[in-house]
Amino acid sequence: MALTSNEIVTAEWQTAEAYVNQVFEAVKRRNPNEFEFHQAVKEIFDSLIPIFAKYPKYIEHNILERMAEPERLITFRVPWVDDQGKVQVNRGFRVQFNSAIGPYKGGLRFHPSVNASIIKFLGFEQIFKNSLTGLPIGGGKGGSDFDPKGKSDGEVMRFTQSFMTELYRHIGQDIDVPAGDIGVGAREIGYLFGQYKRIRGGYEAGILTGKAPIYGGSPARPEATGYGTVYFVEEMLADKGMGFKDSTVVVSGSGNVSIYAIEKATQLGAKVVACSDSNGYIYDKNGIQLETVKRLKEVERKRISEYVNFHPEAEYVEGSTGIWSIPCDIALPCATQNEIDEVYAQILIDNGVKAIGEGANMPSTLEAIDLFLENKVLFGPAKAANAGGVAVSALEMSQNSMRLSWSFEEVDEKLQMIMKNIYRNSVKAADEFGYHDNLVVGANIAGFTKVADAMIAQGVI
Repeated sequence: MALTSNEIVTAEWQTAEAYVNQVFEAVKRRNPNEFEFHQAVKEIFDSLIPIFAKYPKYIEHNILERMAEPERLITFRVPWVDDQGKVQVNRGFRVQFNSAIGPYKGGLRFHPSVNASIIKFLGFEQIFKNSLTGLPIGGGKGGSDFDPKGKSDGEVMRFTQSFMTELYRHIGQDIDVPAGDIGVGAREIGYLFGQYKRIRGGYEAGILTGKAPIYGGSPARPEATGYGTVYFVEEMLADKGMGFKDSTVVVSGSGNVSIYAIEKATQLGAKVVACSDSNGYIYDKNGIQLETVKRLKEVERKRISEYVNFHPEAEYVEGSTGIWSIPCDIALPCATQNEIDEVYAQILIDNGVKAIGEGANMPSTLEAIDLFLENKVLFGPAKAANAGGVAVSALEMSQNSMRLSWSFEEVDEKLQMIMKNIYRNSVKAADEFGYHDNLVVGANIAGFTKVADAMIAQGVI
């Protein structure tokens, strides 16, 4: 990512830049062909040059190289039996990236695209995201190339039980606390928790987050990532005298994050006109009818194309990335990584987009981010804007530790405060280093500083 500061290049800056480039090249050599991981590392590394120039202690302690290497990467076989009685085999992953400020915390993703590169990019981002929440949680991530789509409940249960039979050895409520991500919702979390409880022979509620409230989950956890993204963008807009009210919004995806981003944006007075799944997108000029989307995706588990059967005035278009050609004031990419490239970024800019809030992890390419920043589009990067999910997961951990449950309103109030603090701290860090309105730099520096200082305080870890 190109930096846009007007600072004079000093000897300290040159030293910092050389250090960052040297470590990045070492990361690429050590992790060949892991392009998603390289992309995440590059975006963060480049934005940290100012802090290394100002505070050389981080170079002296070689923090960057230490932080870019996971403390532990676990890969394992997951055999399971399908409904025809045939044994299937998938691959499971868990990366425990950094525990300097707390136990590893991060979701599990079940999707055919999952590999070591994607798990490592997600885990590396999680370090900074978790730090930004202000809560004591380290960075981790996990998952499998298993695809729950089209599988029966029995097949999903048998797979998740096999997955947990290996994973349980590596997790614990004070060690590593997984949650859900793409392909891992309430059903999967329930099966995973049940298998862990069976193996361990005890009720350890804090071992997983994203649980249903009836067995230790937190109110507002399903809503947290989507709501949190909108709360962050609302703060970003308010600083410029704008808001969601009377704005046109496009939200990609139609999963958990997307559904609740649509819900909260609508509550704030916006008209959300489009959403998508991996096959295509729907455009409803009258505004998306959220109850239909919820029924299709959360209850019936059908494709978004079915929406037009209930709302014939809407349009369905094959191909999900075309959603970014729809003119909008606010774009909320909530589907998956790299869904907005520089071509669609330019289309959004040409169509007058005012703000981007990343609800998914790394949904914009580095080139797209540069275009948004160069064109003064307000840009909320994923590690800041979508931190609401892991924030409420940490609040779930707190409730489990105290053996109590807060109300929805209490959790939502805490979530709003956390997202406001993330925004303010990102702005403060960006301004301190001369990158006004660049929340990519601000969020990365704010997230980095806390973890780096903890690593120095704890010695060589």
